[in-house]
Amino acid sequence: MIKTKKYNEDKIKDLQYITYKTEELLELANNRYKITMQVANRAKRRKYEDIDIIDDPLNKPIIRAILEMVDEVTQPEILNDL
Repeated sequence: MIKTKKYNEDKIKDLQYITYKTEELLELANNRYKITMQVANRAKRRKYEDIDIIDDPLNKPIIRAILEMVDEVTQPEILNDL
């Protein structure tokens, strides 16, 4: 019972983090439609590149695409290091 409660609390925190990052990305975008299409296209590419996708909802291609794009926008030094 205690382990299940802890797991649920961690999952809720993860989902809140993902929601926060999604909102952050949409606020930074000049064109919400364009950023939505970019996220969708990146997720679609990821889906076909990563064949070993686990059915974990936090490891879905769309979630990973959103988190990557937020990092690219908010931390441009990541791209400069490549």
